Amino acid sequence: MADSFFQKVYAVVAAIPYGKVTSYGDIAKAIGYPRRARFVGFAMRACPDHLPWHRVVKADGSIAGGDFAPVREMLLRNEGVPFLQDGRVDMQQCRVTVPYAADKS
Repeated sequence: MADSFFQKVYAVVAAIPYGKVTSYGDIAKAIGYPRRARFVGFAMRACPDHLPWHRVVKADGSIAGGDFAPVREMLLRNEGVPFLQDGRVDMQQCRVTVPYAADKS
């Protein structure tokens, strides 16, 4: 299950548009696991570099990532993502729900 779960997560991440963000919980809901935001976080730790991993933030707009949080913030700011005065992403302005298109094969 882990591999297919991770692949579903990465399919959603790949579809997040430039200048937009989504949350770990939004991804979990999109792939049919609405209470598995933490597992999405586990998947994101192994996210392939070519995907827009920086566009996934916490539901309140906080940027996760420990040592990588400043890098995420810089990448998001470079894309024009708006931030609130307290340093969180303005989720009302740029949150997007990306539907998961399941493989029909």
